[in-house]
Amino acid sequence: MPMFQQAKQDKPSFLVPLDGSRLAESVLSTVESLATRLHAKVTLLHIIEQHAPTTIHGERHLTGVAQAQLYLEEMAARLRPSGIPVETHVHEEKEDDVARSIVEHARESKIDLVIMCTHGRGGLREFLFGSIAQQALRRGTQSILLVLPREDGSAPTFDLRRILVPLDGMAAHEPALPAAMTLARAFRAELHLVLVIPTLATLSGSQAVAGLLLPATMSAILDLAQQGALDYLDRAVVQCQEQGVPAQAEVLRGDAVPLVLGLAERLHVDLLVMSSHGRAGLDALLTGSVAPRVTGRVSRPLLLVRAGEFAGESKD
Repeated sequence: MPMFQQAKQDKPSFLVPLDGSRLAESVLSTVESLATRLHAKVTLLHIIEQHAPTTIHGERHLTGVAQAQLYLEEMAARLRPSGIPVETHVHEEKEDDVARSIVEHARESKIDLVIMCTHGRGGLREFLFGSIAQQALRRGTQSILLVLPREDGSAPTFDLRRILVPLDGMAAHEPALPAAMTLARAFRAELHLVLVIPTLATLSGSQAVAGLLLPATMSAILDLAQQGALDYLDRAVVQCQEQGVPAQAEVLRGDAVPLVLGLAERLHVDLLVMSSHGRAGLDALLTGSVAPRVTGRVSRPLLLVRAGEFAGESKD
């Protein structure tokens, strides 16, 4: 089932990997807020590492099964008073590759959303955007929510009022938009949709070559693309409003990454929702290199939605 699109009798399922540190635990307030509003069930996961360090984030590291199970039960006790169904699982077989194990647990348990702190040990950004992440998305991991702790490591407040949704305008069913609308309804938030069309100076790849060889032609194509983007966003806004979600939209011209990041800061958005890999055509917003570049620089929570999941694509 696509993320947040389960039949009414089913509950969305969240997977929350924890390493035993207070830094990783800062994600729990976000988990509580989301699970309460979306009536989700939660699995807390700890993976026993091969050659585990004695400390993590300056704290004692969990190395034993019994110790890890006790810890997860303590964390579950923080969520259960809110009426959230919580299970715990310790992966007892020692793993060299924690990220891959998380992916496998999410796939095997048909998890809808993995929620993680971005400063967890083990190279989370590589987990998200390397070959493991692409494999995870193809094999069924629906979505990943990255939560940034405050500078002091404390839990951020997850109360959505404005959500930024960068779109690419090329997909018949933009995968980020249904998830964003579901969250907007749950939190009574508004959506701000944006689509970035490059300029001649910011074209990349084969389009950059075409721009150099035929600048007048490419400039005209980009101008037409801008008008098409406006029409596309108008339809998307109507779609949102028909489902009771307030929305507005704009088209920007230039380099997608700084424009999206700048817009997020200017609008003081509480969450970015993006497709997790790109769409073809005119290097619009979500080409393959944009999502990891945004994640490496964004200072706000980021929800990455599996591309194609709302377009009826296979999970193979």
